[in-house]
Amino acid sequence: MTAALLLALGASLAWGVADFVGPLWGRAFGALRIMLWAQAAGVAALVLVLAVRAEPPRSAETLLAIPAALAGTLGLYAYYRGMAVGAMTVIAPIAGVSAIVPVAFGIATGDRPSVPQFAGMACAIVGVGTASLERSTGSRRIAAGAGLALLAALGFGFYFPAMHAAANSDFLWASLIFRTTALGVVAVAAGVRRPELRLPRRHLAIAAAVGLGDTLGNVLYAASSAERGLVSLTSVLASLYPVVTVLLAARILREHVAPAQRAGIVLTLAGVLLIAV
Repeated sequence: MTAALLLALGASLAWGVADFVGPLWGRAFGALRIMLWAQAAGVAALVLVLAVRAEPPRSAETLLAIPAALAGTLGLYAYYRGMAVGAMTVIAPIAGVSAIVPVAFGIATGDRPSVPQFAGMACAIVGVGTASLERSTGSRRIAAGAGLALLAALGFGFYFPAMHAAANSDFLWASLIFRTTALGVVAVAAGVRRPELRLPRRHLAIAAAVGLGDTLGNVLYAASSAERGLVSLTSVLASLYPVVTVLLAARILREHVAPAQRAGIVLTLAGVLLIAV
């Protein structure tokens, strides 16, 4: 169990960095353009790893990575779009409440959360409501991008149980199936929207690095599932990535948020931490 929890924490670190750099460049070049090259880099890396391993999938259960990819890719696109119109220090914590979905799934399938975990869910829900409000000419209104952040939370939330089940069979093949499906979804979306896809070499390398970081997070989370970690624990620990994203945004971008929003962010992150107890 200890190994599973450490792997899940590693996933949160990898996702936290990727989810800061990716949306930051997505603001300049567009979400679909960055996502497409990022997904392609992830697929290439996993194909190389599995070619070296030279073993076929062990079970059809790995195909559960397909619905995980559909949910996760929807969540990631909403996350990028939310980051494009809103503050990272608001969007990331709201998206992090995705932890509630796998906790509910775990309860339904036999997990028994502790009292602190139930308290964490309450904190997270209240924190989302507070963090998503901002002051405007003496009144409060929904923060820019809050709705997209909630959609991201929903997509990420449904990713966790499906990917957890897929990884129990073979976490590397599950990761490749996930990443290939995600690449297909983004490619179809790009074909419909027809955005500019070319990137200068330097920015292409950054997009590829984002994809490798995101893929590393997927692999580490899948590996934590393969270690038989409980979905209600590994998924919420992996959901700590907003802590990393918020710290980077505050430090590098110097993003400012209202005091009430700051309290909501802290409450949301505290809720995620309590869920992981």
